[in-house]
Amino acid sequence: MGTLFPPNSLSPLLNIKPSPSLQPKPNSPFPYKPIVSSLKKNQTLSLKPPSLPSSTSWFSHAQQGLAALAITLALNFSPVLHSGNALASEFDVINERPAKDSYVVDDAGVLSRVTKSDLKRLLSDLESRKNFHINFITLRKLTSKADAFEFADQILERWYPSVEEGNEKGVVVLVTSQKEGAVTGGPAFVQAVGEKILDATVSENLPVLATDEKYNEAIYSTAKRLVAAIDGLPDPGGPLVKDDKRESNFKSKQETDEKRGQFSLVVGGLLVIAFVVPMVQYYAYIAKK
Repeated sequence: MGTLFPPNSLSPLLNIKPSPSLQPKPNSPFPYKPIVSSLKKNQTLSLKPPSLPSSTSWFSHAQQGLAALAITLALNFSPVLHSGNALASEFDVINERPAKDSYVVDDAGVLSRVTKSDLKRLLSDLESRKNFHINFITLRKLTSKADAFEFADQILERWYPSVEEGNEKGVVVLVTSQKEGAVTGGPAFVQAVGEKILDATVSENLPVLATDEKYNEAIYSTAKRLVAAIDGLPDPGGPLVKDDKRESNFKSKQETDEKRGQFSLVVGGLLVIAFVVPMVQYYAYIAKK
């Protein structure tokens, strides 16, 4: 039911003044009807305190919390999915055919025009004299392969499917973000260069100079060492290693094993406490009875 207000005492919220023309006349044939307002009733209903959560609301909150925890764990422990743009660069390099005239695939965009020109002159001269063709590839990062060696082997197999095609071919890969490189090639190339020079370029020229972001020098010095080895000339040597090496932030295998052992002891102790202590308390409680 609404609240009845006489015509001269309406609610101040309505602030309606009756017009003289609208007031009932004494001799009017129509009966007087009071104005009904439901505003006060609505205000009374809106001022009621909100209902308390039901008894099952805590269960729904617990379900939401567990769902959020499961999603967080899934995101943390699931493998990282890279975008298509990150993978496109790698696969483009693998799928494209090697250019005979350039000898360089600078996907990372770190080589200057001078370096590319010097490489072309040096490597074209080698190919014309010894029939060895060396490809230099730079990448920003690897997402589909574990390391540069695996990627270099895949390049060699994809570009030169048969042994005859890849016998005198070499592939040099430099990954700028990981500061590492790899050198691989066919049987004739590996034999002509020698294991010693192959290991030296991978452990000295490519990683040391890449760490200082001297990518042009890393590529060109590697090319000179490989060409000198094929020509039977003295090794020009690798870059000079500075004495003030930056301390590595990576832990050694021994430190990692020690930390893992300590962690296992801590986890084992917590598991023992979590299972044994409640059982002891339970048996003590039963013994008292």
